[in-house]
Amino acid sequence: MTKGALALLVHGGTENWSPQRWKDRFDGVCEGRPVLLLPDASFDPAEVHYAAVWKPHPGELAAFPNLRVIFNLGAGVDALMADRSLPDVPLVRVAVGDLTGRMTEYVVLHVLMHHRQEPYLRQSQREKRWAPKPQWAANAVTVGIMGLGTLGADAADALRRLGFRVAGWSNSPKQIEGVTCFHGKLQLDVFLARVNILVCLLPLTLNTQQILNRRLFEKLDRNSPLGAPILINAGRGGLQNEADILQCLDDGTLGGASLDVYATEPLPVDSRFWTHPKVVLTPHNAADTDPDEISKYVAEQIARFEAGGALDNVVDRKRGY
Repeated sequence: MTKGALALLVHGGTENWSPQRWKDRFDGVCEGRPVLLLPDASFDPAEVHYAAVWKPHPGELAAFPNLRVIFNLGAGVDALMADRSLPDVPLVRVAVGDLTGRMTEYVVLHVLMHHRQEPYLRQSQREKRWAPKPQWAANAVTVGIMGLGTLGADAADALRRLGFRVAGWSNSPKQIEGVTCFHGKLQLDVFLARVNILVCLLPLTLNTQQILNRRLFEKLDRNSPLGAPILINAGRGGLQNEADILQCLDDGTLGGASLDVYATEPLPVDSRFWTHPKVVLTPHNAADTDPDEISKYVAEQIARFEAGGALDNVVDRKRGY
């Protein structure tokens, strides 16, 4: 009996999101299952039971009448949730150790970069100026993480082990050893008041759109060796009000920012983020998805599902994550 086909709908534009690269990986792990790289006019849409996608165009998934499960190849599902024609089937998000480890690497790297005054030291190097400043200890700084899912919890634990004071905020209550956790709207201001370096790993939902704005930045703690607080956003571009970020960097409300995501990607060449002296810019590669790990993850989930088992990491559509 022929297995239901897996359709690949990948719209990325960068080398890591090469559609053929993904098809090669899925061909290797989906033994006996047709893997269709769309667009492909030679197949019957009714044969498609599964779809592995990244930023599919609105309406593309509605073309498959027998679709059973949608697998999102990246961590964020906001692009999918915006499709009003999305079939009413389980939507599974990626949650693998490889992706989690990469995000923790990014968060730790950028927290340490600002903590150890790297922007200042690199500027001193360019100017051939030997002028070290006193360096404070990690326990003099509080790192606050917005979003305590799999990614946020792992990053919080790593930062705690490095000696930072770590606080976290999430929509629902969480408990993480050694991390002071807050939740809900009523506890957001209390959380912000203690934070010197703010790390945002929130999902993008109606409630979190442009949550990173001037009003929020003004509530961050300024009584640390860093002086003005630091923003690190490796969540989604829609979480940030970019005009507010630039204005707050200019007037000192923020002392610096590391940004991996943007409202428009690729980042337009005329964006001030490219050249702003207080911005460390990365091209949405904080936790680049590994095709080998993700293809295995999807293949294993399909096999378990067809054997009557439960799917892992199914998105709650009401919450949006």
